[in-house]
Amino acid sequence: MIRKKAQTYNDGTLKIYSVGNVSAPGDMPKDGLTLKETLRYHERTVGNQRYYVAMQAGAKVDAVLRCPLRRDVSAQDVAIPNDGKQYRITRVQYPEDAEPPSMDLTLERVTQNYELA
Repeated sequence: MIRKKAQTYNDGTLKIYSVGNVSAPGDMPKDGLTLKETLRYHERTVGNQRYYVAMQAGAKVDAVLRCPLRRDVSAQDVAIPNDGKQYRITRVQYPEDAEPPSMDLTLERVTQNYELA
């Protein structure tokens, strides 16, 4: 049986946004961010293997954050941690060895910032 590790989320708060049309009705559609969740997080180490495998796949891993489990967070969302920069969530993983139930978010910095709604 896997012994679960007690997980803390003491590194800061993370805002999760969905990407969608934020323009007024009748205006030209414009992508922007709408707040979904605000979560606490624990910053994880981006290991060499994860970093280089991502580079081979043409992606870049800028950060990995562990948060309390929320099933409505997906790889189409954008996250803004304490540094205030916008990151695209590229992968959501659910580790089995963490208590309380958690999720690991793999983040890649966005090149063009979205407008906040």
